[in-house]
Amino acid sequence: MTKHIFVTGGVVSSIGKGLTSASIGMLLEARGLRVRMQKLDPYINVDPGTMSPYQHGEVYVLDDGSETDLDLGHYERFTNGPLTRDSNYTTGQIYLSVIEKERKGAFLGKTVQVIPHITDEIKSVIRKVGEQDVDVVITEIGGTVGDIESLPFLEAIRQYPLIAGRENCLYIHLTLVPYLKAAGELKTKPTQHSVGQLRQIGIQPDILICRCEQPISRDERDKIALFCNLAPQAVIEERDKDFSIYEVPLSLVSNGLDEQICERLKLSTQAPDLEPYNDILHRLRNPQHEISIAVVGKYAEHKDAYKSIYEALDHAGIHHHAQIRIGRILSSDIENEGPECLLGGYDGILVPGGFGERGIEGKVQAVRYAREKNIPFFGICLGMQCAVIEYGRNVIGLKNAHSTEFEKNTDRPVICLLDEQHEITHKGGTMRLGSQPAKLIPESLAGQAYQREEVHERHRHRYEFNNRYRQQFTANGMLFSGTSPDKALVEIVEIPEHPWFLAVQFHPEFKSKPTQSHPLFAGFVGAAIQRRKQRPKKMVDNKQPA
Repeated sequence: MTKHIFVTGGVVSSIGKGLTSASIGMLLEARGLRVRMQKLDPYINVDPGTMSPYQHGEVYVLDDGSETDLDLGHYERFTNGPLTRDSNYTTGQIYLSVIEKERKGAFLGKTVQVIPHITDEIKSVIRKVGEQDVDVVITEIGGTVGDIESLPFLEAIRQYPLIAGRENCLYIHLTLVPYLKAAGELKTKPTQHSVGQLRQIGIQPDILICRCEQPISRDERDKIALFCNLAPQAVIEERDKDFSIYEVPLSLVSNGLDEQICERLKLSTQAPDLEPYNDILHRLRNPQHEISIAVVGKYAEHKDAYKSIYEALDHAGIHHHAQIRIGRILSSDIENEGPECLLGGYDGILVPGGFGERGIEGKVQAVRYAREKNIPFFGICLGMQCAVIEYGRNVIGLKNAHSTEFEKNTDRPVICLLDEQHEITHKGGTMRLGSQPAKLIPESLAGQAYQREEVHERHRHRYEFNNRYRQQFTANGMLFSGTSPDKALVEIVEIPEHPWFLAVQFHPEFKSKPTQSHPLFAGFVGAAIQRRKQRPKKMVDNKQPA
């Protein structure tokens, strides 16, 4: 019988349920169990694909083309179980499915209601993941206990043990225990109220994980346990980690969380193999190099907008035993202050994706600065398109080179809409999405990094390189080192005479792990390390990023 772990959160949002859920999954996999992860989000959007990064953070794309919550990035980075469109459901998807069934006549003669029809649909998507070849399903419920929109999901997981058996289900509740500096003490009352709300719904948590800044004393732990109807050992401290998120699983192990889970679910497992994560933390604590990377983005001030980018850079740092200092640079600021002012002193420049015209010229200026100053450059999605625009304008001499996304009537459309997109009117889920193959030139920078002639990477875009200009770009020194197998679409561009200049149409950050850095990120960071070594020491000391 598949075991189910349900993770809920209380007190405040953004408390770290996704990271904690992923860490639990990693620990159970380290014990030899087959784990699947799932996120149920309470918002009514069918998926986050049409939401602003300022609202939701990055949109994480899976191999099957699903546009999902950024927490699924944590799941993939920490665990190895496959993720599919069944791994992320929203209120919008659940209601849409029920309404479609109603229109087809599935409920003839019945009044369609939240209970049982919506809750039955939620239980069915949980059960669907559990029917796979799996030992444990971890289902994270988005939002915060007490939110109106979360109630159907909480009611569904309250009912789920009636299907699977209470002995096969485990409830973990994550709360905040705030420290009030004025009083000089931790406050347990918010946690008590949060668990009280959960119990009113009919869910008694089996384990309580308490996020905190300061250690929780024995007396405070006993108090929480008493008021929340738990054994003291079921109250787990999860203190904030300033050093690295990869400390979280080891912290949970030291508090005996994995042992309690296995004991309560009667899982017979081996001792966890945590050597890979011990090695990661050793590399992070003992770097052999220190470099600085500028990430020039439209949403640079919002960290979650490029979450996977920052994580992939960290993974490359782990790979090279390097500490990476990341400068988050708004591309619109470059338009106002110039690239020399904001990018001087960095060892590498990365331009990530985005949508909309704002800040585009700042990205183009950043590309030109990296190209002319021989600074290692990595462009991703829109970053590749900006690299093409910059090269067309300043190397080939196509003065008005642009993308039709930003200037519909440009006379030099070096970037244009994909042919398949011309008849599409709906915005949600209609881009070129998911894993797509690419053929590489073996002796190219990309070919040497991957050490393969064909790769599969995840895409999320509507625009592409305009093949009408392919001959002009090739004649002027740009190498198209990766294309679709039929050569119709350009996937990777390079400048061979540059120390390291590479840009891709896809999103390699989605396939990077702390235990296995993505080859292109590893190559980019390796080039930045070489640049740092070659620079005069005085320049290095005086040009540290803010």
